[in-house]
Amino acid sequence: MFSNYLIGLREGLEASLVVCILVAYLVRTGNRDKLPPIWLGVGIAAGVSLAFGAALEFGTQELTFQAQEAIGGSLSIVAVALVTWMVFWMKRTARHLRAELHGKLDAALAMGTGALVTTAFLAVGREGIETSLFVWRSVKAAGDGAGPLAGVLLGIGTSVLLGYLFYRGALRIDLAKFFTWTGGMLVVVAAGVLAYGVHDLQEADFVPGLRDKAFDISATIPPDSWYGTLLKGTFNFQPDPTWLQVAVWALYLVPTLALFLGRKPSARTAAAPAAGTTATGAGAAATGAAAESGN
Repeated sequence: MFSNYLIGLREGLEASLVVCILVAYLVRTGNRDKLPPIWLGVGIAAGVSLAFGAALEFGTQELTFQAQEAIGGSLSIVAVALVTWMVFWMKRTARHLRAELHGKLDAALAMGTGALVTTAFLAVGREGIETSLFVWRSVKAAGDGAGPLAGVLLGIGTSVLLGYLFYRGALRIDLAKFFTWTGGMLVVVAAGVLAYGVHDLQEADFVPGLRDKAFDISATIPPDSWYGTLLKGTFNFQPDPTWLQVAVWALYLVPTLALFLGRKPSARTAAAPAAGTTATGAGAAATGAAAESGN
C-alpha cells in the first residue's frame, strides 16, 4: 500500500503542480475565461487514464495464464522504464517547471481553446497513464486490489490538497529536495517491480531459470504474514527469488540509485534565481497568482 501511496502522491503532485501553475498564470494575466479549457483537458486526461487501467484489467482476463504472465512481465519493464525516466526528468526540471509551462501556455493562448485543452491534457495525461500502469502491476502482484487502490487514492488525494495549498500560497517547500527523496524511494520500488516482472516472464516460459532459487526464507518471512505482506506491498519483496531476479534487481538498483543521488546541478540550475531554488517555481507562481487575484 505504501508504494502505491507514494506513486499516487508523486505522480499526482506532478499533475497538481502543473495544473496549479497553469491556473495561476491564467488568473494572474487576466485570462480567467480560459480556465474551462484547462479543466476540460484535465478531465479528458483523467478519463483516458481510467480507460487505460480498465483495458489492462479487463482486456487480459480471458487470456491464458502464460499470456497473462507474459503481458504482465513486459508491462512491468515498461512501467519501470517510465518511472525511471520520470524521476530523473522531474529532479532535473523541478526548479524550471514554471518557466517551461509559461512558455507552453503563452503559445497555447495564441493558438486558441484547442491548444489549451491539449496543453492540460498532455501535462496531466502522462502522469495518469503511468499511475494506471504501475498500480495495475501492483494489484496483480498483490492478488488483491483493495490495498493498492486505497493507497493510490490516498496519495492522489494528498497531492490534490498539496496542489491547492500551493495555489493559495499557504505552502512552501523545496520541491527539488522533495522530488529527490521521493525519487530515490521510487527507484527502490521500481527495482522490486522489475524483479517481479522478470519472475512473470519466467513463469510464462519466456525467460529460463524459474527453478533456480537464490534463497528461500519463506519459513522466516511467510508471504501471508503481516510483515511479509507489508514487504511485498512496499518493495515487491519475494522470499524465494530466482538468481535472475536477484541479479536484475541489483543491476538496476545499485547503478540507478547511485546515478540519481549523485547527479550534480547543471550550470543552468546553479544560475537559477533564488526564488526558484528555495520557494520553488510552482510555489512562487501560485503565491503570486493568489496575491494578485486578491487585489
